[in-house]
Amino acid sequence: MPKPLHIGIVACSAEGASLCYRTICTEGPAVLGRAHAHPEISMHTPSLADYIACLERGDLPGVGELMLHSAEKLKRIGADFLICPDNTIHQALGHVLPRSPLPWLHIAEVVAEEAGRRGFKKLGITGTRWLVESEVYPAALTARGIAYLRPDEAERMAHDRIIMDELVQGIFKPEGIASFRRSIETMKRAGCDAVALGCTEIPLIINEANSALPVLDSTRLLARAALRRAAAPA
Repeated sequence: MPKPLHIGIVACSAEGASLCYRTICTEGPAVLGRAHAHPEISMHTPSLADYIACLERGDLPGVGELMLHSAEKLKRIGADFLICPDNTIHQALGHVLPRSPLPWLHIAEVVAEEAGRRGFKKLGITGTRWLVESEVYPAALTARGIAYLRPDEAERMAHDRIIMDELVQGIFKPEGIASFRRSIETMKRAGCDAVALGCTEIPLIINEANSALPVLDSTRLLARAALRRAAAPA
């Protein structure tokens, strides 16, 4: 088997990036066919405060510059392609791709591809307010003929607070879990047949066992797509 490609992780928040990294490492043996095997992985993480400052002032080019800074460093240490286990900052990918030194896998396109493969027709979208109000998921889903539903304003604000004040800090409260579960139940009643966990920390509290809908775990789906890409170099 040829040597797997070197995966570069452009990280933003620690919990989501950690879950993505662990998934690549723990599921690597099944893909590569050898105990304890996984591709070479490198990660670069600017300060989360720098990303949040850009997001709060609506500075997507600034977000893109932070992503490019990571991309350049990862290129210099040998990465072959890049992933970003953060849905929100994918809004800036349009500013990144024309200048990127390496190709990227797009997290929303990975999720949308899986939704299409599983035959889902309408997805609920969960995530930060920046992500839910963006076109990151609508664009990827609409391109595949999949409908979508955003949470209402109150749910968006509640989810955003839970994500930014709790989940990214590794704090998992029963009240936060209950809030997401109620929102998913509302989406089910509105005709959704699955829910996209569009924040890489949400899979730490929501899964198939406690969700009213089938879940599309963006963190693990991206990690698995990266594994497949690394294991099949062109």
